[in-house]
Amino acid sequence: MGGEEALPHGGGGLRLAGDEKGPERGGCQSGPAPGPPPRGFRWLKLQLRLWRRRPRGGRKMATAAAGALGLLWGWLWSERFWLPQNVSWADLEGPGDGYGYPRARHIFSAFPVAAGIFSVRLLFERFIAKPCALHVGIQDSGPYPAQPNAILEKVFISITKYPDEKRLEGLSKQLDWDVRKIQCWFRHRRNQDKPPTLTKFCESMWRFTFYLSIFCYGIKFLWSSPWFWDIQQCWRGYPYQPLTSGLYYYYIMELAFYWSLMFSQFIDIKRKDFLIMFVHHLATIGLITFSYINNMVRVGTLIMCLHDASDFLLEAAKLANYAKYQRLCDTLFVIFSAVFVVTRLGIYPFWILNTTFFESWEMIGPYPSWWLFNGLLLILQVLHIIWSYLIVRIAFKALIRGKVSKDDRSDVESSSEEEDVTTNTKSPCDSSSSNGANRVNGHMGSSYWAEE
Repeated sequence: MGGEEALPHGGGGLRLAGDEKGPERGGCQSGPAPGPPPRGFRWLKLQLRLWRRRPRGGRKMATAAAGALGLLWGWLWSERFWLPQNVSWADLEGPGDGYGYPRARHIFSAFPVAAGIFSVRLLFERFIAKPCALHVGIQDSGPYPAQPNAILEKVFISITKYPDEKRLEGLSKQLDWDVRKIQCWFRHRRNQDKPPTLTKFCESMWRFTFYLSIFCYGIKFLWSSPWFWDIQQCWRGYPYQPLTSGLYYYYIMELAFYWSLMFSQFIDIKRKDFLIMFVHHLATIGLITFSYINNMVRVGTLIMCLHDASDFLLEAAKLANYAKYQRLCDTLFVIFSAVFVVTRLGIYPFWILNTTFFESWEMIGPYPSWWLFNGLLLILQVLHIIWSYLIVRIAFKALIRGKVSKDDRSDVESSSEEEDVTTNTKSPCDSSSSNGANRVNGHMGSSYWAEE
């Protein structure tokens, strides 16, 4: 046909007879158009080819590193680990409905959102929480400063913050101070490094606002979700369950918030359960991440909403405590205790763990990431039991003393009955109160709560 020859079947159409394949004759490679960039092992093979063209000096080291990276990458995203039998990542590449199926790359969007949440928190505490604290009468001042003393300061910084009786007697002879006065100095020196009540109020008000907002959103979202009324819907059709926009935003917001707590807890108020909270945040982030990647998001939304149901009540009780509204604090704490025990020791094990262990076993069967997911749920349940013990202990003390005057995780160290809080002297350690009362978390508490 006038200088044209037909290519064999599969050759990709017609080309001029004078043209030759290959770049040396200026011809074009026939065949289908290039696809998307290679991924996984194909990407690694391409990198290996590029490294082979480099000088021989670092070729062996580069090859070994690339091989190790390939093994790690293959293990990390192994289909045998993440997905049930006879399911591959390619099966979840389809668009589905709405936002399609969950993708691992969606998780990275939580980090900028976490930074945004932290920025919003700073603005909220500065322009909303602080004025509210001042309005209810919380003073913008810290605890009493300890009387300057070079010897005691050196002991406090270099040796111990909690001197024993032998050391106290030695310091008493060296300074010609009463032992009781030295004990008072060390207590005030320890409290001097603690944040004031205003800071604690702002922190609790931020958490209360977020927990309440996300809980209301979760209830609104789940109310129209079929798995809220029939929990077996979490496993029917799994893992081919499309992701909706509401579910996506719910997950990313929760994950971003806990990432913000994960980093901000190192600059927030330090409490006795710091290690427990650190493990809690790790387990929560792990649960949210793993459940999202392997598309267990339906049961994940139930778990998140269940936990948010009691968290905002605890923060509300703290706010009332810092503002010295004792009756309101006691009432909110009783409500919180009841909701916590019912949700964490009742609904969670008998509704959530029952479906993740037994119903999912029957409907989809176990696989490696299934075991990991349930292992994290069990860690969370252990933390629930520990916290329930602390809450019951506080409630028991409240029944005996008639008030909830101290959180067992308290960040401010209170003193025993020998500590004074008089205001008519220059130093708070110069005299003691007649009734043995001391300030605990912003209001007067009994000496019964003093030492932990």
